[in-house]
Amino acid sequence: MKTSLFLAASLSMSCLMTAGLSQTLASSTMADDPFLWLEDVGGPRALAWVQAENNKTLSALQSDPRYQRFYGEALHILQAKDRIPYVSLGKLGLNNFWQDESQLRGVMRRTTLESYRTQSPRWETVLDVDALADAENKNWIFKGASCLPPEERLCLLRLSEGGKDAVFVREFDEVAKTFVTNGFELPEGKQEVTWVNSDTVLIARDWGEGTTTKSGYPYVVKELRRAQPLAEAHEVFRGEPTDVAVMPFVLRDSEGRVHATGADRIIRSFEHEYVLFAPEPIKLNLPKKSTIGGIASGRLLVTLNEEWMPPSRDTSFSVGSIISYDLAEWKQDPLRARPTLVFKPGPRQALGGFTATRNLLILTILDNVQSRAFVYEYRQGTWLTRPIPLPENASVGLAAASHETDEAMFAVSSFLSPTMLWYFDGATERLETVKTTPPRFDASRIVVEQFEAISRDGTRIPYFLLRPKGARFDGSTPTLLSGYGGFQIPLVPFYAGLTGRLWLEQGNAYVVANLRGGGEFGPQWHQTAQGATKQRTWDDFIAVAEDLIRRKITSPRRLGVVGGSQGGLLVGTAITQRPDLFNAAIVQVPLLDMLRFTKLGAGASWIGEYGDPTVPEQCKWLEAYSPYQRLVLGKTYPAPFILTSTKDDRVHPAHGRKAAARLAALGQPYLYYENVDGGHSAAANPIEQARQVSLEYTYASRRLVDE
Repeated sequence: MKTSLFLAASLSMSCLMTAGLSQTLASSTMADDPFLWLEDVGGPRALAWVQAENNKTLSALQSDPRYQRFYGEALHILQAKDRIPYVSLGKLGLNNFWQDESQLRGVMRRTTLESYRTQSPRWETVLDVDALADAENKNWIFKGASCLPPEERLCLLRLSEGGKDAVFVREFDEVAKTFVTNGFELPEGKQEVTWVNSDTVLIARDWGEGTTTKSGYPYVVKELRRAQPLAEAHEVFRGEPTDVAVMPFVLRDSEGRVHATGADRIIRSFEHEYVLFAPEPIKLNLPKKSTIGGIASGRLLVTLNEEWMPPSRDTSFSVGSIISYDLAEWKQDPLRARPTLVFKPGPRQALGGFTATRNLLILTILDNVQSRAFVYEYRQGTWLTRPIPLPENASVGLAAASHETDEAMFAVSSFLSPTMLWYFDGATERLETVKTTPPRFDASRIVVEQFEAISRDGTRIPYFLLRPKGARFDGSTPTLLSGYGGFQIPLVPFYAGLTGRLWLEQGNAYVVANLRGGGEFGPQWHQTAQGATKQRTWDDFIAVAEDLIRRKITSPRRLGVVGGSQGGLLVGTAITQRPDLFNAAIVQVPLLDMLRFTKLGAGASWIGEYGDPTVPEQCKWLEAYSPYQRLVLGKTYPAPFILTSTKDDRVHPAHGRKAAARLAALGQPYLYYENVDGGHSAAANPIEQARQVSLEYTYASRRLVDE
């Protein structure tokens, strides 16, 4: 994108000067932001403003007769007893975490595979989080558990107050179904804890002043032994304050044997440095853009996000590949071990996910945004592969896998077909459907099409369109355009019962755009829209909007945009760069102030994705698109609906707060709603989720459907 000399000079000045160029709202900069007080997340003035905004928004949307209908239907779907109870395949059985109207916070429970196959499995309660919260008078939100292999009896439970990323950690006995007396227990913090053995854990957390990075994550790892006071934990590794974070890791095989311990220095987004703990620490000679993926078939797995020429080879490995090392050779000399290829993506392909079972490696692969699954088995010095015959033209996700057997489960879905859970036994090749989601909406009148838009630089950008079969191509169809386009995360076809019931069944259309910056076509698709070239993501989204209008599927009057987190930033750039294209915008837990994002929440950890506003050259490209600063006098914006959470300690709610306040100061219409709990999900339970989605679709209906 060409930039005029005048604009370039203006951007340079605002990035280099400590004071702003102007005290007017229309050109405010970091130094003269009139809404900095909204960054005080729990400040009385800020919370009073939030309450007033919430009251205004709820009054406007909940008074619409559609809201109560949407809410009832959404809550019915979210609390339906016939939802698929997704499980993990553990030593003690099949484990599930379940929430419904009687278990709002949720319950940890387990069953057997035999029982799970039936219509009504017999569940054994392991921990009732509602009862725990009531007994302790805490606002507990369950954030998961890490159980010690191979017995998986002792678990480290993560509990959050209100849904924050910061958690409390407590040791729990899954057989006795009680917290362990005098067991491991850690106070609240953004922390990573991993088992070494039953009496030892490795911990990365805030140990006091000077032990966290600018991102708010730890960079000091300590070893803690059972019954040892936390203050006496022994330091085993220290990264740098400039790191994003440092996390401990323990390499185990399928039988639970420990082969190595170490630390993962996350230097920047997608850049790692691995150090093995030994009498003399060993820094592995892996490329920075690589990730250790565990052990399978006696081999250490590594994924590559860049092309790499190992010291021991004459040819390089392609970006997006998986490589492996013989575990015994690697343990003997990790710096000279010789890697071999496991998987190399073809054109328009990307690695979806992978996991190890007892004897096998199971991969899912994206092929032109459709999924396939494969079994990889290492025999006689080579990886043999065979496909798993799951349904075609669908999204396939690994839902569970066993380390004791070669069993796995896959979630298979598409836009119009309800999700099915498939069971696979790699030892016997048995493949069967074990659970199916009942239809949540009438898909008989909807068609799915895949098109491509041409972005500003000529790149072809694919997108999926869900529309009524009888749509008139005259621009009259109310359409919501969604996207993400960041952090190498792909958007794939999925069965969205709520979108189908509350939006598609009403005769409307929905679009999913596969933008650069995402992971639909591998690391290169992501890396081509990072930092200085991030504008390509925004251009791609605008190109899809223009293509929808060109095809007369919809029109600016009927077109809205929706996205969350990085997708919220995407929506913010769309409505500030091309407000003429849209009449609605749902902006969920967004980044919006890209000149202060590194000072808010975990923002500094995303410098690798966007750039650093304290570096003048990088500040230029950030200010060129930062939605908060681009809300100016003289433009009309599509009355956005901004949603955040007070407890979001990842993307600070001030991004949304300040944008709403700025719109108010500009005299522009908007709606703002801030849920207290939920963290970055902005909703902590089915009731809050139903309220959020009903507010969103009521807003979209008012803006895009009503005359």
